[in-house]
Amino acid sequence: MKSQQRKKLEGNGLWEGSRMIMPEHKNRILDDSLKEEVRLKPDLDPQALVEISQVLAQSLEDCSPITLTVFKEYEDMQIHGIVTRVDQQLKQIKFRQDDDWEWIKLDNVVGVSM
Repeated sequence: MKSQQRKKLEGNGLWEGSRMIMPEHKNRILDDSLKEEVRLKPDLDPQALVEISQVLAQSLEDCSPITLTVFKEYEDMQIHGIVTRVDQQLKQIKFRQDDDWEWIKLDNVVGVSM
């Protein structure tokens, strides 16, 4: 019996044998670990850039829906919609999704599909 008491009192004292973590602390630990996994944007080869450009132009021309893969720091985002405008000076596209739209920087587009 003395050996169990001795183990419990070693290290952190009484707290050594009764560790627990609160949900708020667990969520914070998980959020912090995600922040450590920031990714770098991949460099696209010239052929991929031409393909992206062609699909964007086709969507703009005939209002065909496409799926864009947009680079984000933690995980790429896929959005489905139609290209409604291209601003070549600011290097961005106006992309309509259902009844909403947003401007997307061309540098953040890493993939497209029809």
